[in-house]
Amino acid sequence: MAEHHIVGAGASPAPTVFFLSDSTGITAETLGNTLLTQFPGQRLERRTIPFITTVEQARDVVALIDHVAAAGPQPIIFSTTVGQDIRAVLSQSRGQFFDLFGAHIGQLEQALGTAANGKPGQAHGVGDAVRYQSRMAAVEYAIEHDDGQSLRALERAELILIAPSRCGKTPTTMYLALQHGILAANFPLVEEDFDTMTLPKPLLPFASKCFGLTSQPVRLSQIRQERRPGSNYASLNQCSFELRNAEDMYRANNIPYVNSASMSVEEISATVLQRMELHH
Repeated sequence: MAEHHIVGAGASPAPTVFFLSDSTGITAETLGNTLLTQFPGQRLERRTIPFITTVEQARDVVALIDHVAAAGPQPIIFSTTVGQDIRAVLSQSRGQFFDLFGAHIGQLEQALGTAANGKPGQAHGVGDAVRYQSRMAAVEYAIEHDDGQSLRALERAELILIAPSRCGKTPTTMYLALQHGILAANFPLVEEDFDTMTLPKPLLPFASKCFGLTSQPVRLSQIRQERRPGSNYASLNQCSFELRNAEDMYRANNIPYVNSASMSVEEISATVLQRMELHH
C-alpha cells in the first residue's frame, strides 16, 4: 500500500483523497490530480492504494476508508478498478466515490459495438509487446545520449534537445522515451559554442531534428546554486549570458524553442511533440 501526503497549515483536518487501482495507480493519480488542480487552495492528504485485485482486498480498503471517514472529513475516492465485483465493493465505502473507468466503459462498448475485456493493468502493463519494447529501447537510447555523452547513431534520433545546463533536457528526453517511445538525445550548450553562433559541429547534419530549451535567468541561477553554490556557473550574470546567447543561436539557425522555466516536464514534452510533429 503506497502512501504520500501533502499537509498544509491550519488546525482543521484536510480531506483524504484515495487513488484506488487494480494496477499501478498511475492512471488514477493522473486523472484524479488533474481534476484536483481546479481547487488549488484546497489542503488535501493523498493516499494511493494499488493492486486491489480481489474482493477481500477491496473490503480491507473499504474498512480503511470508513475508518478515515469516521475520524474526519468525508474522503474522496478516485478509482480506476476494472472488475465490476471490486468496483461494487469499493463504491459502498463512506467516501465520495468517483468511478473514472466504469462510468464510461458502457458508452465505449456501445460506440465500438464490442464488449470490454475487463482485464486490469492494461494502461500500464506490458500490453502491446512491440510498443513496450520500443519504449524500453528509447529509454536506453536516451540514457546513452544524455548530455552529449555519446554521438553514436545520432542519425537515429528523432529529436535532439539542446540547451544550456540545467534547463530540463534530461527529464524531458527521458519522459519522451518512456511515455512515447521517442528516440531522443540531448546536447548541452557551453560558452564556447556561442563564439560563432552556429550549431555545435556534431549537430550540424541534424539541425532539422533539434529543439531548444531556454529559461529565466533567476530561475536557472537558483537551480544551479543547488548544484554548485557560489560558483560562476550559478551566477546570475553567467546564466543571463548563456540564455541570451542560446536564444540568439536558436533564432540564427531556425531552431524552434520554448522557455521551460514555469513548465512541467509533461508540458514541455507536449509542446515538443506538437511543434516537431512527432507522433508514435
